[in-house]
Amino acid sequence: MRKVVVVSGGSKGLGQEIVKALLRHEAYQVATFSRSTSAFVETMQADSAFSERFLFQEVDLTDKAAVKSFIQQVKERFGAVDILINNAGIANDALLALQTDQEIDQMIEVNLKGTIGLTRLAVREMLPQRHGRIINITSIVGSRGYRGLAVYALTKAGLDGFTRSLARELGSRGITVNSVAPGFIETEMTHGLSEKQRQQIVKRTPLNRLGRPEDIVPFILFLCSDGADFMTGQTIVIDGGVTA
Repeated sequence: MRKVVVVSGGSKGLGQEIVKALLRHEAYQVATFSRSTSAFVETMQADSAFSERFLFQEVDLTDKAAVKSFIQQVKERFGAVDILINNAGIANDALLALQTDQEIDQMIEVNLKGTIGLTRLAVREMLPQRHGRIINITSIVGSRGYRGLAVYALTKAGLDGFTRSLARELGSRGITVNSVAPGFIETEMTHGLSEKQRQQIVKRTPLNRLGRPEDIVPFILFLCSDGADFMTGQTIVIDGGVTA
């Protein structure tokens, strides 16, 4: 039977590449949401090769009622929730002293509280099934830090801790929980970097480049596969050697 995968923030960036890769495998049905649609989403909805295995809704991760309704739609459409990939997140790049309360609250609401709420809903579906996979997309910034990303780092470090504790809670029910922590990759979240910042990061990277979404996706597919049955509570770092 096909596994049902829920991906938060799947309309663009890394989330888009995750959704695309999953849909290439007949073994998966994919449900995703973002605050707004995209050309990618419209293409998938219009393509008969994918439309039957693809569900998208415009949902704000911080809207608890909307997220709950989305999970209910996934159940009605596909019958289960087997895998959750917590990909949605935001980063407001600024020195802490210059950040507004609104910017700080927004990162905590989306990256932590929204993700926790979605995970709780998914876990409630997985527990009776006695199987499931939860994959949290975090960041090396959570363990190493970066100037101007203090609150973002806090949220990602929090998710890594969430991963380890939840793995202990859910392991006896056949549910694995792991983090994937990319380094700096070429997505909209790094487009705000200045050329000087980009070059500094590249210089510190042994592989001498920023990462790409296609560097990250294979590890996520592995965690979705049967080959990862005995892996839980781990953070997989994919950063070109920055943290080596």
